[in-house]
Amino acid sequence: MELSRRDAVAALAAVGTGAGAVAVGTHLHESDPGEDGDLRRAMVAAAEVVYPDAVSGVDEFVETFLDGRLDDEAHAAGVREAVDILDDYASARHDASFTDLSIAERDDLLRAAGVATASENPDGTEVERIRYYVVNELLLALYASPAGGELVGIENPPGHPGGTGSYQRGPTP
Repeated sequence: MELSRRDAVAALAAVGTGAGAVAVGTHLHESDPGEDGDLRRAMVAAAEVVYPDAVSGVDEFVETFLDGRLDDEAHAAGVREAVDILDDYASARHDASFTDLSIAERDDLLRAAGVATASENPDGTEVERIRYYVVNELLLALYASPAGGELVGIENPPGHPGGTGSYQRGPTP
């Protein structure tokens, strides 16, 4: 399944972030390759682990979603902090940044840290913040999008029009 910028914009709309923020965020993303670029690469690297193998177009999808989500300064600070913690874990375990690890090593790192079983909590332990700001953020993006929703049988996620027919039939098998 190919994810697109359109899917990311639809996911942003579903979570209450306007499309205008995406246009501004895209401009900022193109002109600021520093710390923000490292954050985006780390989130794409995490998505390559978290998203099912059947999903493609991850880079553009995640970066577009982040364009809208990082406009909220408090949320952006939480994402940055969680990514920094993830990088510290990667450095301690593999002497490399999270983005420099193979997909298998990233998966192993997340599992060894306990992210897969941690509760999500924006003010919790380091692992709970990684779960909330990295893993759950990526899953929210995926499953709030129309294409990602289809992957799990949610053909018409909340916030997406579909007509009365979409509400009168069950999910597709």
